[in-house]
Amino acid sequence: MTVPQQDAETIRVLRGLEDSRPSVRLRVTLAVGTSPDPRFVGTLVARCAVEPDFQVREALTWALTRHPASTTVPALLEEVRSERAQARSQALHTLSKIGDRSAWPAITPALLSDADDEVARSAWRAAVALVPEGEEAGLATALTARLGRGGRDMRLSLSRALTALGEVIVPLLRAAATAPDPGVRAHAVATERLLRDPDAGFESAVEEAKRVVALGAAGQEG
Repeated sequence: MTVPQQDAETIRVLRGLEDSRPSVRLRVTLAVGTSPDPRFVGTLVARCAVEPDFQVREALTWALTRHPASTTVPALLEEVRSERAQARSQALHTLSKIGDRSAWPAITPALLSDADDEVARSAWRAAVALVPEGEEAGLATALTARLGRGGRDMRLSLSRALTALGEVIVPLLRAAATAPDPGVRAHAVATERLLRDPDAGFESAVEEAKRVVALGAAGQEG
C-alpha cells in the first residue's frame, strides 16, 4: 500500500528532528519554519523539551513563531506545566517571542521563583514581554523579591527584566537597597544604576553598587 504523501512528509520531519546530527535537525527545523504547517506544531513543541543543541532550540522557537499563535500558544501553555525543566524553559522563551498576551495568566509566581535557573530566567523574560498594561507594578514587586538570587548571569537577567519595566521599579529598588542581605542591597543598587545608565554595563554597575553598599555598612558601624 502506498503511504499518503502527508503521512510520508510527517514521518520525514519526525525522523529529521530525531537525527543524531545537529546540522540535520537544524536544516529540517528551518525548512518547517520556512513553510509553516500546523501538522508540525506538536512535533516542534515536543522537540523543544529534549533538544540538546542551543542553536537548534533557537531555530525551533523561530519555526514556532512562524505559525499562527492560535495553534502554537495552547500547545506551549501545556508545556509550561511540564515536569521537565527544559520543556518549561523553552516554552516560556517561545511565548515571549510570540508575544501573545493571552498567555499572561500562565506566568505564575511558582514559575517566577522556579528552582531551575533557566526556567526562572525564561519566566522573567516572558513576564516582561506579556504583562498587560496596568499590571507592571505587581510584576515589579514579584521580580524584586528575587533580587540577590544566583550568580552573575542570573542577576543580570533579573536586572534586565526589571529595567524593561521602567520607572515603576525605582521605589521597590530603593526599598530593597536597605535590605539586611548585602547581596540584595548590591543587586538593587546595581539595577537602578543600570536603569539610569544602560550603557554603563552591568559589571561596572555591580562594582559601583558594592562600593556604595560597603560605604553604607561602614557608616552604620561608625
